[in-house]
Amino acid sequence: MSIERIESVTYGVEDVDECARFFSDFGLTLQEQSPERAVLTTQVGQTVVLRPIDDPDLPPSVEPGSPGIREVVWGVDSQASLEALVADLSTDREVAIDADGVAHTLDETGYGVALAVTKPEDMNFDVRRYNSRGRVERWNESHTAIPQIRPIRICHVALNIPKEGRWEAVHFYLDRLNFRATDIVKPMGVFMQIEGDDDQHNFLLCHRPDRAGTNHTSYEVSGFDDVIEGGNHMIEKGWREARRLGRHTVGSNVFRFIHCPAGGRVEYAADMDRVDDTYGPNVHETTPPHHIWVLETNRDARVPNTSEGSALA
Repeated sequence: MSIERIESVTYGVEDVDECARFFSDFGLTLQEQSPERAVLTTQVGQTVVLRPIDDPDLPPSVEPGSPGIREVVWGVDSQASLEALVADLSTDREVAIDADGVAHTLDETGYGVALAVTKPEDMNFDVRRYNSRGRVERWNESHTAIPQIRPIRICHVALNIPKEGRWEAVHFYLDRLNFRATDIVKPMGVFMQIEGDDDQHNFLLCHRPDRAGTNHTSYEVSGFDDVIEGGNHMIEKGWREARRLGRHTVGSNVFRFIHCPAGGRVEYAADMDRVDDTYGPNVHETTPPHHIWVLETNRDARVPNTSEGSALA
């Protein structure tokens, strides 16, 4: 019985068309669009679903009146596994099965949680090739600009939860859906890994003093260049950067965040730690530095220079 991946993320949004444009600019493939619904896909067939914020068929919002994630659909390895999970969840909460066989319920915070038999598609992408002394991956070929960043997959979702009741919220995923805690940052949140994946985390519950809400969704891209160029492309399209280029400490991935009109932020991510069941759980009594580095510059600072006007300036 194994949850293999994030299958879909559904947002309740104020403007379906604007949010569809955002995710198209971000690099997802638009499959369907109308005033009532838009669907976009990653390269491996996961979906981002956009629906009006007042759609009565959406799970209730944990932050009424604000756009954000309403439901995460988790892909399960088989129908038998799905039925076993549903049987357990049904012991203490309502679980509804829709016409497509997807099971829908709510977690301890009120976020929508759904289970579907996964239908992964083959990954068809060009891994970026890099050269260094002793490791040559690219011969007789220049490194060129990337015409359009295409996220490979949704690699993790991060949700904010109130600190009160946070451990009950975490244990719903650990005990009922068989997630595994990899890094527990006591003041900040819990990073969790699903059974069928080897990313250091696929899910993060972030503790907030008094509120729940969307934090971010993260999309794996092929390499460092994709993270840089993806962020640049979004800025050129008029979207606003939320956090500039850096590398996380927990998870180690290179990142760049963009504010998302559907709620929270989205992240381009590359080079995430891969871990097996011998890793962790690591318990952090204090919050580690958020990043190993972020891109910094003092180029625009006015510094006296005797070589004013130099061609190298």
